[in-house]
Amino acid sequence: MGHPKTLYGTAPAEGKGRENTFVKDFLALIKIGIVHSNSITAFAGLWLAVFYNDPDSHVLQYLDKIVFAMIGVWLVIAGSCIINNYLDRDIDRFMSRTKRRPTVTGSFSPRFIIGLGLSFLAVGTLFLLMASVTSAVLGLIGSFIYIFLYTMWTKRKYTLNTVIGSFSGAMPPLIGWAAVDSDLHFAAWVLFLIMFIWQPPHFLALAMRKSEEYRKAGIPMLPVVYGTAMTKRQIMVWILCLLPLPFYLHSLGIPFLILATILNIGWFVLGLVGYKKGNENQWASKMFVYSLNYLTILFVSMVIAPLL
Repeated sequence: MGHPKTLYGTAPAEGKGRENTFVKDFLALIKIGIVHSNSITAFAGLWLAVFYNDPDSHVLQYLDKIVFAMIGVWLVIAGSCIINNYLDRDIDRFMSRTKRRPTVTGSFSPRFIIGLGLSFLAVGTLFLLMASVTSAVLGLIGSFIYIFLYTMWTKRKYTLNTVIGSFSGAMPPLIGWAAVDSDLHFAAWVLFLIMFIWQPPHFLALAMRKSEEYRKAGIPMLPVVYGTAMTKRQIMVWILCLLPLPFYLHSLGIPFLILATILNIGWFVLGLVGYKKGNENQWASKMFVYSLNYLTILFVSMVIAPLL
């Protein structure tokens, strides 16, 4: 008679195997990598808000806001990613990195997926409201941009989809900051700019690596429409735009400025090395991996810098 059908697709024979597969599918559904990286940037924004607004205070004074904001950010981002997966299930089947998502394999029912995504968004927004109204509004704005302006509109029509998506990806530091300081200090907007400018070179490098898959899926990424030469120039220009931004955070100290500058120059130099060589996929892979490490190191250093 075969294995029984459940809400979670076809149940494996072994309970443990089913549980492991369920966890993997759930983590893929919420895009756990995106949730984690954005949680780091949100926490950095929250942490720096305490430093800039009340440097003599103890962080435990803001423990309730930290807990509410971080749970809210996690849920709002996860909910937005779930809805993104639901909407992209028709094109994800064409790409190797997305074709095993539960929205493509049918592991979860569409009704369950959309219900879970909306529930996460609603509960996450309530948690953000308990931190501050401003952080909740910013969370909703970020979700709106990601779901409607990026996923449902520009991703399938325009090469500027990467730039539009960058607005939503740059919101977490602002959301975290607003949980402590609703007035949003100038430094909060510097964090927003860093995140906004970081994303195009990161995602364009990925698009270069997966250009044939994007072409097959009918997604108008820059290398698909205008070629790799144009894409490489765009990547280098965006990286150059990052160079002055750490200096607007000079109050974090000289060690931070040195580290951030080394990271920026290192990324640009890495781009120059091999820029003219023929192996463009290898070049794009190195740029993509560097961008991931860049983001983690930079924002973790922002958290550490006030403690020095």
